[in-house]
Amino acid sequence: MGTYINRGNIEFRDIVSHEYVDKTSLIPLINARLNSESRYSCVTRCRRFGKSMAAKMLCAYYDKSCDSRELFRGLMAEQDKSFETYLNKYNVLYLDVTSFTARPEMRKNIVRTIQEDIIYELKEAFPDVKYKDNSDLMDVLSSIHQATEEKFFFIIDEWDAICREFPERQKMKGDPDTVTPTILDEYVMLLRRLFKTQNSDRVFAGAYLTGILPIKRYNTESALNNFREYSMINPGKMSTSLGFTHDEVVSLCRKNNMNIQEMERWYDGYRIGKASRMFNPYSVMRAIDEEEYRSYWTTTGAADSVITYIQMNFDGLKDDIIRMLAGERVYVNTTEFLNDMQVIRSKNDVLTVLIHLGYLSYDRDTYECYIPNKEVADEMNNAIKATSWTPLANTIQNSKFLLDATIAGNENAVAQAIDLAHDENTSILAYNDENSLACVLTVAYIWARNEYVIHREYATGKGYADLVMIPRRNVSKPALVIELKFNNTADTAIDQIKRKQYPAKIAEYTGDILLVGISYDRDSKQHTCKIERYSI
Repeated sequence: MGTYINRGNIEFRDIVSHEYVDKTSLIPLINARLNSESRYSCVTRCRRFGKSMAAKMLCAYYDKSCDSRELFRGLMAEQDKSFETYLNKYNVLYLDVTSFTARPEMRKNIVRTIQEDIIYELKEAFPDVKYKDNSDLMDVLSSIHQATEEKFFFIIDEWDAICREFPERQKMKGDPDTVTPTILDEYVMLLRRLFKTQNSDRVFAGAYLTGILPIKRYNTESALNNFREYSMINPGKMSTSLGFTHDEVVSLCRKNNMNIQEMERWYDGYRIGKASRMFNPYSVMRAIDEEEYRSYWTTTGAADSVITYIQMNFDGLKDDIIRMLAGERVYVNTTEFLNDMQVIRSKNDVLTVLIHLGYLSYDRDTYECYIPNKEVADEMNNAIKATSWTPLANTIQNSKFLLDATIAGNENAVAQAIDLAHDENTSILAYNDENSLACVLTVAYIWARNEYVIHREYATGKGYADLVMIPRRNVSKPALVIELKFNNTADTAIDQIKRKQYPAKIAEYTGDILLVGISYDRDSKQHTCKIERYSI
């Protein structure tokens, strides 16, 4: 068993020996592409979404140096007709790029060292082959194939680590139009040499790359345009191959006596292609192990990038962040991004990279992005606190005051707090009608999302309440039914709540209910508020 060639199945054996959620449905998808024009796949997801576990699973399945039949006994892949055809049939090359980027002494020679280390093991494994070029990895692989007719399956885990760690492109002194090759250039040239030369398809039965970012685009073309890409934005058939589905988390909760509603609140919300409810698997399993729901994302290391991006002064970016923190969705054009975290040219680029990092989810049906769950919202708030973005920090603080004033029944304080929210965020809180006023209130009550489930246009049977806030299970606070009026009175709003019996619909959720009427007068530009306690 080597470090790079035919590593065996020990790592996957360790995975399935613990509580394993069956993700072997990925195997038939890869099998269907072997030895075809679509044999090269790049599957990208955000951190802690099961990429490395999937790579180790494929390593165990294809590696011809071991017998992995028992490891897959009873799993989904075993039921597929291709399972026996390719089980332990290939020499597997496995490269974890982060094992090199984590070693600072390799900074200048990382690409050369990667080749040298793999070549050394290949020669150890195939000592009788005559090699034409001892320093070029593709030539060594070609020599092995010509001598033995052996094909390889190449797995590169975290393929884009070098792109993220060494993005620099250095210009030659005195010639601003000339660029000298850098680590990134050398790395891309190596990948092209491996997978886009005449001998590539002869040498490789297939290749599987994992990473956070899709393959970098130069202008409009990918550097490796013969790879099929499956990303957070365009996952294709791989939508449920990484991450946990809702059904899988329900099963885990039943088995481990965990609360599915809390799992949903904390870790649900990713929409990946056709999969509308995907969970972060790392966080789910940590919550089960610790028997505690909280953010486990603080160890992923992406927060510094988020701080940098949200401080960029692109037109409308901060307004969109505020909207999403308030539970709204915003439009994003994801087609402009060059898949390079260092080349950020617009608000759309920022939102797109945050989707790839997992801080936003993307609905491809509506071209909208949003914050998926409480874990991510908390991390986004933490990132904002670490920035110099004072207006949003003030918005969140004032929102907490607004909620406290509402529960206390302080009508004047509520009206003044909404006035303040409008004054501080005039760019996004423009008033035209009751719908725009509802958007305003959603933003003004940002803080309430920590303690309430908030519904816009809540169906009651006799109409739709503008805003209904139902306390979460562990929160001892009253429910709020909020009706909004534009150029009318707050009393009229309260009368409508009673006349249409809005509170009756939510009585099953809570005992204490506050009726809140809020109005805005266009002439005086003032809000007024009326609050009444309601008894079932």
